[in-house]
Amino acid sequence: MPPEAVLLESRAMRDSVMDRTEVLDKVKALALLPDGVHATTEVVAEYFVVHKEAVKKVTQRHRDELAANGMRVLRGPDLREFQRDNLSLLEEGYPQAKSNLTLYTRRTLLNIAMLLRDSEVARAVRTYLLDVEEDARGWVEVPRQTRTAPTLESLDHRLTRVESSLADIGPVLRDLGPVIGRISGRLDRLDRRLDATNRVVCAMSERLSDLSEDVRELRYGPRPLPRPHRHPGSRPRRRDQG
Repeated sequence: MPPEAVLLESRAMRDSVMDRTEVLDKVKALALLPDGVHATTEVVAEYFVVHKEAVKKVTQRHRDELAANGMRVLRGPDLREFQRDNLSLLEEGYPQAKSNLTLYTRRTLLNIAMLLRDSEVARAVRTYLLDVEEDARGWVEVPRQTRTAPTLESLDHRLTRVESSLADIGPVLRDLGPVIGRISGRLDRLDRRLDATNRVVCAMSERLSDLSEDVRELRYGPRPLPRPHRHPGSRPRRRDQG
């Protein structure tokens, strides 16, 4: 499996897997705000089991990247409009900022999972994400659009599966050996019989040719002997000339 440092250090790699937000639910249940779309800093911290200050530090260091993946900070009229449209936030007891409110989407949470170094949940998300990518592509894209060959661990796993398959095929091949031998012997005998049949057919053909000649002589008589050749213009010789 590729090292998780690839995700921690490479934004290109993070961007390439940003659509796999389903990984979050496979690792741990995610409780979003009642609108079903957003989460607050407190919700993010609770999901990754870290202090909210750790989430804020990641947000400060990677603000542009997180903003590109759905994070936004509400202030003034936008904040009041969001509070007005989501009155249940107050009823559910979600903390409200006085002057601003940072909201995160599922893509943002996946982005944070690939940036938090000291969270076991984030590490599990990265591991699961890399496993899914390795199964889907067999290689990992790293910065500068270069590709690395599968790691020794993945190759060893594949070789183990190949060996297991060969071990299952081995007994089948051993059972087929005698059957193939018998089939080969029958084919050899069939070839010899065909050769003998061809010789018989040839002999019968010659015999039939001779019989056809005998039948013709019986029906029409023997063939006439050829006449002696005479030169044109010569006269027939009289018997009394001597």
